[in-house]
Amino acid sequence: MSSTGLTLYASRAGFGLPDTSPFVLKTEVQLKMAGLAYGCVSTIPPQAPNGKLPFIDDHGEVVGDSTFIRAHIERRYGVDLDAGLDAQQRAQAWAIERLLEDHLYFAMVWFRWIDPDGFAKGPAHFVDDAPEAQRAPLRRDMQARKFAELHAQGLGRHAPGKIAELGTRSIDALAELLGNSPYFMGASASAVDATAFGMLACTATPFFDTPLRRAVEVQPNLVAYVARMMQRFYPEHAWG
Repeated sequence: MSSTGLTLYASRAGFGLPDTSPFVLKTEVQLKMAGLAYGCVSTIPPQAPNGKLPFIDDHGEVVGDSTFIRAHIERRYGVDLDAGLDAQQRAQAWAIERLLEDHLYFAMVWFRWIDPDGFAKGPAHFVDDAPEAQRAPLRRDMQARKFAELHAQGLGRHAPGKIAELGTRSIDALAELLGNSPYFMGASASAVDATAFGMLACTATPFFDTPLRRAVEVQPNLVAYVARMMQRFYPEHAWG
């Protein structure tokens, strides 16, 4: 645990990003929005509650899953990351989160984990520190588990072109929803912007050459949005 008593357990920097996980980015940005001091420790999913990152240890209370982490910090520290939003706007923000986390995320993951070029360039290197004889089996196992996850969700049952088509439709919808506003719910950043930033940054990173990245790049408002959020919350990070 950090000296602050609040520790964020994250993945690691990589792929041109402050963290390779969009959910870690979401939670870290929300911690920053809440103005909380925290430490950050890199770990791996098998060591996390429910086998997923991020999780936090808040003075001995362990909370997993980015959505429940947000609820915890708002309740415990008396903050409202959606302050100023009315009931309809809060409902719209939740709908946007579901589009991001339950649809675009899986399309992004397919091109990162299942596409042979994306996997070889990115996630395959997660096991580079393992003994050489174990690396190939570990890589096969990691990729097989991701494939099973995507197949069960449904998106992974489609051909690559169809996955790109579906992901692009979500990206185009996000561009329309953002419009000319600096943030998704208007002039001020709210909780949904942490989610949108994490997912769009992971999709748009120059590290991977994918049709989804190109779909973001043709939407000037999304490009400017990611750059704006990166500069605000990770000013020390050199963004592509």
